Amino acid sequence: MRIGDELGGHLLSGHVSATVPVIEDRAEPGYRRLRVRVPEFWMHYLCVKGFVALNGASLTIAELDRQASTIAVSLIPETLARTTFGDVRTGDELNLEVDPRTQAIVDTVRSVLPDLLGSMRPSPPA
Repeated sequence: MRIGDELGGHLLSGHVSATVPVIEDRAEPGYRRLRVRVPEFWMHYLCVKGFVALNGASLTIAELDRQASTIAVSLIPETLARTTFGDVRTGDELNLEVDPRTQAIVDTVRSVLPDLLGSMRPSPPA
């Protein structure tokens, strides 16, 4: 890649964060929906309309349920034609990769926020 080249997804490093089970595989008109269960630790780095890599493919998160610790992605015909997702079924395991930049930002904010909030509290009266 050269600076200025179009990027059709997000940058991936190939570092697998976790393996996740497919808990739902549903065909819809014009797309296919896969729902996976994500270890709670990794849910902190995911958001609706954010991105995630499953089996090395950059995908947009269509649904997220923090209580159930699940995300869903919608696979359009082009994605199904160019990947092996057409063979994936409920019960299969997929490789999940979270974006390392998002992880760095979330971890930094979580480590700094308590100190920032503490400095914003009013001092007790003398």
